[in-house]
Amino acid sequence: MVVQQHRRRSGAVVVAAAVLGMAATSGCSAGGGAVADDRWGGGAGDRVRRAADVLAATGSSRARTSMETATGGTRVTIRGEGGYDFRRRMGQLVVVLPKDPSGADEHSPVTELLAPGALYMKNRGAGVPADKWVRVDTTTLADGNLVTGGATDPLAAAELLRSAQGVTYVGDERLAGTTVRHYRGTTDIARAARVAEPHARASLAAAAKGFAKDTVPFDAYLDEQGRLRKVRHRFSFTNERGTVAVTSTTLLYDFGAPIVVRLPEERDIYAGRIRA
Repeated sequence: MVVQQHRRRSGAVVVAAAVLGMAATSGCSAGGGAVADDRWGGGAGDRVRRAADVLAATGSSRARTSMETATGGTRVTIRGEGGYDFRRRMGQLVVVLPKDPSGADEHSPVTELLAPGALYMKNRGAGVPADKWVRVDTTTLADGNLVTGGATDPLAAAELLRSAQGVTYVGDERLAGTTVRHYRGTTDIARAARVAEPHARASLAAAAKGFAKDTVPFDAYLDEQGRLRKVRHRFSFTNERGTVAVTSTTLLYDFGAPIVVRLPEERDIYAGRIRA
């Protein structure tokens, strides 16, 4: 991935590549065993590892995302909102970049289309015409697009949980008026790539080579139907400025909502050079 820095009066801010810019290196893996669930019944690890399958059976939902990067004393948060069709494995998000110190918008929102192996971005900037899309092959990204677009693909976030280890039940909580069970554990990116559904394997395999650590701590919140309502992953990578921590949160709601995603025509995809 490419590191892109935005200079502000408050200093250099490193933000996600393609939308913001990131660099990563490979690391090692770790894991543990699952423990028993509480009164909800069943095994905590099994419930979490089935999250992607339950979403596919559910069909679709609306989504909100938040990605926070922290390096040194600087924190940057990128937010997104849209929806995802889990059966077609496609989604759409509008990603809002941080404001500058004066409070003015630094960049207009970026529209992102998520599809197996591909990320499409409109209003990308960097010399790309406003009416054109940029297509990125996510299998070539060092992070597999887990952080590059400023949001983690909601289905990829669930696929990561297929290798959940050391899962513990934290307790019942209320989330947007719904009682959910809160689980905590770690997942291994390389192992998730091996057991993920075919559509996600190549991107996750790329990500397994890109982060400082394969082991990713997570918090997952499931409702009584086993639907993933919220998941938070904590990634880390290294660059010339040191270790960068990335916390990616995905919130899913309004299950069954109609989500229409249309990929751009070839003539609408920008083929020119993109400025660094």
